[in-house]
Amino acid sequence: MPETILVVDDEQHIVDLAKMYLEQDGFKIDTANDGRTALHKILNETPSLVVLDLMLPEIDGWEICRRVRAESDVPIIMLTARSDDIDRIVGLELGADDYLTKPFNPRELVARVKAILRRMEKRSTPAAPVAEGHIQISNLIIYPDRRVVMIDGHEINLRMKEFDLLVMLAENPGVVFTREKLLNVVWGYDFAGETRTVDVHVAHLRHKLKGMQAQLETVWGVGYKLEP
Repeated sequence: MPETILVVDDEQHIVDLAKMYLEQDGFKIDTANDGRTALHKILNETPSLVVLDLMLPEIDGWEICRRVRAESDVPIIMLTARSDDIDRIVGLELGADDYLTKPFNPRELVARVKAILRRMEKRSTPAAPVAEGHIQISNLIIYPDRRVVMIDGHEINLRMKEFDLLVMLAENPGVVFTREKLLNVVWGYDFAGETRTVDVHVAHLRHKLKGMQAQLETVWGVGYKLEP
């Protein structure tokens, strides 16, 4: 059964363009042109992923994202017509998984939808119960197959890209990665110039991993490393 993508935008030509390209790749498309309709469909019809414009009538994209994250972990790609970083950073802090600035290349939208859904599928795949591999650094234990993170025996709830970012660093303790390298590997496509995205996710990790004995360090002018 094809996965359903909900495209939310009050500009019909944007909806039509996204729908055409996503349907060509085999997705089932649902649409909404205002925030109230979108919120109802997200919470009641459980799409596989939401493409969500920020500037919507009735309820804006930020408020939709905030309300959805209180109840659901459905992946969200935000669309913004402004190039200002603040829109993107606020969206990411509210729980969006990714964002695109309009006008966007519809092929890039399709690529990002696929990348996120691949990661969701990997996260939901059950691991073998025997001989499970893990990564341990001090009191931090990561089970990549189950996508589980533990500190002192307590499970830590991480979002998809937070987990992928942590695994990348934990598999290479002490190695400094540039923001560009982290974007390329963790996000799975060219995201050049959007390095604030990494900074926001690192800030989230530091907050959630407060009890971790290892240090998630900033190497100024370069990037980040996980230091045992």
